[in-house]
Amino acid sequence: MYIRTSLRKRDTVTCKNRRGNWKKGLIGKLERGSDVGISERAADEHISRVKEALDRYKPEVERDSVSDIGSLNSSCSEKGHRYLASGEEYSTGKIQTKPTTAQPVTAELARPRVGAKMPEVKPDWFHVPAPTGSRYNKLKEDLRTLKLHTVCEEAQCPNIGECWNIGTATIMLLGDTCTRGCKFCSIKTSSKPPPPDMNEPFNTAKAICEWDINYVVLTSVDRDDLPDGGANHFAKTVELIKFSRPDILIECLVSDFQGNINSIIRLAQSGMEVYAHNIETVKRLQKHVRDKRANYEQSLFVLKKAKEINPKLYTKTSVMLGLGETKDEVLEAMNDARNNNIDVITFGQYLRPTKNHLNVVEYVTPEMFNYYKEEGLKMGFKYIASGPLVRSSYKAGEYFMKNLVDQRKNSFKESTMKFQGIR
Repeated sequence: MYIRTSLRKRDTVTCKNRRGNWKKGLIGKLERGSDVGISERAADEHISRVKEALDRYKPEVERDSVSDIGSLNSSCSEKGHRYLASGEEYSTGKIQTKPTTAQPVTAELARPRVGAKMPEVKPDWFHVPAPTGSRYNKLKEDLRTLKLHTVCEEAQCPNIGECWNIGTATIMLLGDTCTRGCKFCSIKTSSKPPPPDMNEPFNTAKAICEWDINYVVLTSVDRDDLPDGGANHFAKTVELIKFSRPDILIECLVSDFQGNINSIIRLAQSGMEVYAHNIETVKRLQKHVRDKRANYEQSLFVLKKAKEINPKLYTKTSVMLGLGETKDEVLEAMNDARNNNIDVITFGQYLRPTKNHLNVVEYVTPEMFNYYKEEGLKMGFKYIASGPLVRSSYKAGEYFMKNLVDQRKNSFKESTMKFQGIR
């Protein structure tokens, strides 16, 4: 009887057809009848033996009922664990390593993969309104006229309409082509992008000073092809804006400049209020998520050094969730940020831009986002924005203005108390 089997492939048998060629197919197909060169009785007997062998081979957790697995999931979610709910959940990418027993599957075993399957349906808490509004339309028209780029558009941010309409814009400098290839980012890449537009600092300052906005976020692509990483170009833009409108508040979301101290100094002393650089994910997942030229320690070093150079700066970082990280890993990243004197941190759900990018390992619940916010405030962060649709610069202007007002109030109270004490 010309049949052989392989238990490495689930529910798969390999057998010879009438032409004498080995043919591989699912058991389900053989049950319906396929073109194999054996008798029907022999095939039935063989299928039965294969099913028994496969059943013994499958882990116990896969033979549990869906209801039992569901109860396991609900009971262990409170403990910070995630269980393998079914074969379907495994295939969607939530768990990347199959367990051999019904033990909790911690996220140390999970990591995102390019092209892997994802949970098919987004949770109910995801709702992104279409961008509209007079401010939004004016900003968009001006950007096209001056040939400026925004990370809001290039990175397909879900909050573009909301932020632009409240007077917060994120301008992307140094072109629209990055020299790095992070696996989560939709911005186009090249090892030799076009040279920077020398008129870009002036055009950016001109546009921003004409807009009815009170807070602007400047960011850029990574330009490892430039000696200073584009720091001088970036700093000139900040200086021109401040020269024309000293009242406007500026946040700069910058590259790590590969740790170049001179670049950090140039930018930290340019006149901005917020120096931002994203660690992007927890320490374990860095090499799976970011370009190989970026790393966790270097990012923390850049933020720490910027604060040392200019203590008046607010430093800020951001972390994407849903890439396979554990709760403990997120808390560790928060502690590392505070240990490096970072003032602000944001958390948002990672969303895959295209099928060529990393898959979403899980959708983090709003309750978990609130938990990280509460824990972060206990650690001493001055502010935390945490939610499924939050992005690095989400409503940055609203926060910063509120923070300045609070500081001014506290300063006024202290001055009043000192004055009363003197009297």
